[in-house]
Amino acid sequence: MPKNRSGGGLSPTQQAAKFLGVSVLAGAVLAGIALPAVGALGLAAKGSVESFDELPTNLKTPPLSQRTTILDAEGGTIATVYSRDRTVVNLKDISPYMQKAIVAIEDARFYQHGAVDLKGVLRALNRNAQSGGVSEGASTLTQQYVKNVFVEEAGDDPTKVAQATQQTLGRKIKELKYAIQVEEELGKKKILENYLNITFFGQQAYGVEAAAQRYFSKSAKDLKLQEAALLAGIVQSPSRYDPINDEAEATKRRNTVLQRMADLGDVPQAEADKAKEAPLGLKVSKPKNGCITAVKGASFFCKYVEKVFLSEPVFGKNREARAKIWNQGGLTITTTLDPQAQKSVQASLKDHVYQDDKVAAATTLVEPGTGKILGMGQSKPFGYGKNETEINYSVDSAYGGSNYGFPTGSTFKPFVAAAALEEGRPPTQEYSSPYEMEYPSPVQTCDSSPWTNLRGEKLENESESEHGPYRLKKAMELSVNTYFVQMIADIGLCPVVNITDQLQVRQGNGDKLPERPAIALGSVGLSPLTMASAYAAFASRGMYCTPIAIESISQKVGGKEKSMEVPKSTCSRAMSELTADTINSLLQGVVDSGTGREAGLTDRDSAGKTGTTDERRNAWFVGYTPNLSGAVWVGSATQKVKMRNIYIGGEYNDLVYGGKVPGPIWRDAMLGALDGKPVEDFNTIHIPDDEDRDKGRGDEDDNDRGRGNDDGNNGDDNLIGGLLGGGTGGNSDGGTGGGTEPSPSFSIPEGWWQGQTNGNGNGGRD
Repeated sequence: MPKNRSGGGLSPTQQAAKFLGVSVLAGAVLAGIALPAVGALGLAAKGSVESFDELPTNLKTPPLSQRTTILDAEGGTIATVYSRDRTVVNLKDISPYMQKAIVAIEDARFYQHGAVDLKGVLRALNRNAQSGGVSEGASTLTQQYVKNVFVEEAGDDPTKVAQATQQTLGRKIKELKYAIQVEEELGKKKILENYLNITFFGQQAYGVEAAAQRYFSKSAKDLKLQEAALLAGIVQSPSRYDPINDEAEATKRRNTVLQRMADLGDVPQAEADKAKEAPLGLKVSKPKNGCITAVKGASFFCKYVEKVFLSEPVFGKNREARAKIWNQGGLTITTTLDPQAQKSVQASLKDHVYQDDKVAAATTLVEPGTGKILGMGQSKPFGYGKNETEINYSVDSAYGGSNYGFPTGSTFKPFVAAAALEEGRPPTQEYSSPYEMEYPSPVQTCDSSPWTNLRGEKLENESESEHGPYRLKKAMELSVNTYFVQMIADIGLCPVVNITDQLQVRQGNGDKLPERPAIALGSVGLSPLTMASAYAAFASRGMYCTPIAIESISQKVGGKEKSMEVPKSTCSRAMSELTADTINSLLQGVVDSGTGREAGLTDRDSAGKTGTTDERRNAWFVGYTPNLSGAVWVGSATQKVKMRNIYIGGEYNDLVYGGKVPGPIWRDAMLGALDGKPVEDFNTIHIPDDEDRDKGRGDEDDNDRGRGNDDGNNGDDNLIGGLLGGGTGGNSDGGTGGGTEPSPSFSIPEGWWQGQTNGNGNGGRD
């Protein structure tokens, strides 16, 4: 209300001005409807609006933004995401009390008048002139609906919202013309339905269904009289009549609505009086919006689904078009996430790595032969506080992961072996495998320029006692560095690059692998999803399937459900069945008697490979059964923590290596995920043992004393294993002291550290 003058009330001039303003609007309404030309002349003279006749005749009604629900593979809700919390419902699914209450308080003559209530305009004109202010509005429910359409179309753009709600004569005239159109095209019941679905009820609730859930935790169809009256009363001023923050004011407003309903004969007076005495009866459900609210630790998987939607052309011609569909919502997305597998992933991570540990762990499970992502989690939860992060350590940078992925150490060696087998080398292939050697030079690449060891860079094995000759089986079990570098020198780099291309092994930033012998030792950064998907090809006898997270999507538009096309996994042969079967046989030896013994499963066939990088900044285990593949990474996302003399999951570790911390995480995650699932066997190849060549080391634990890192980092202070020193730091899952730090073969890419963090309390970034 305007302030009164000291003499009491508004001056005659002010009263006249107020009266004139309302009169102009009423006159414009009457003239614009009865005589459009006259209305146009009058409005043009004022210079305030376009010609009434020139206004567009069709009101654009964008689909209402709604909740999107993300489901797991069994139909359980993972999370709901929305720009506006709304669930559109039919009028028949809205309580009759609610329908009567909103009409009674907002537009009692709704069923008697057309788009404009002329009696209401005159009544408001009279009362407002008498009060000297605007004490009563004259907008019909239809006009309010049109205004809400303008607001909905404006979205979250503050400029457009201001234009949609500005108190100008021009906007009112547009509103009126569209209201006439709406009345003619939709009819009263549809207008009421649309209004109840579009209007804002406060507390982030748009539409009556969301409001009923927010304030009473029930569906709109089940609202009682006093509950419906409360919601109807909120609409006029959601902040003023907010029952959560001002119960007294909300109760007063509710009772006003109840009395209005009784006065109109919608309910008996006695029933209204009884409802007035009832408590508000709130049963508030707090908004649960976004992937941060996902159940079973699936927040990172949820965000991955969103990133996939925004990046896949099948959902729209460009990112802007896809974002528009995502923000509009109304989607029901059924994903590949297996609730049993996801629960097992999170339980294993929780058991082995604590949220406040100096390092983090990430695990991803993929189904061989389908590419379905069944589980994805990490030890530091999704969030923006201390020991939380928004970075998904399991995926590439384009999908919300770290900038470059993480060096994989010796988990890369099976790709080298597969390339050699595809080139015709036998599974008994033997190399001299000395303890220490210079990188062979030159080594053939895919183009005409071979790689050359210009600086005489060297590499070595874990201990001086580890030297050949070795055959492939023993070299894989012991993860002998010099063996696999000699293998690359023999076959050249191109076969390795070709097979990793077939397995879609890309660096975390999306780049192809560099052509240099150090890749044999896992010098490049990859993601757990990439590794799990690539190893799944071994499990499926050479068939690689691109990873998928989405099974199906339905979209609700205008009360109707329609199916959307979704990306499908593409499966192709990456290697022969014989090669895959041979790799399976080799990697079974790793978990049976090699560096991965602590990860092996006892109730079914399993295979895998350990990996640890220079200075123990990263430790990996990647393994599989015939029906499930999984990758586990442990390390500091900033690559600053050297995992020596460190507590992880409450246990002290003098030295961390691939078989010790990641291995048990993998084992426990797989056991839970596979519980009750069929037991399948590998197709194996007999590979003769060569015990007389088995010189070198005893078991891993006995030879791990004093080691600086798995693959001959030798306790030096290299920055990142395998990235400096031309591959001296790949891994071999143990590590030995001694030696000198080699010169870098290439520099750290600019921005390597960006976006890689364990969570330090400032948004998950350093």
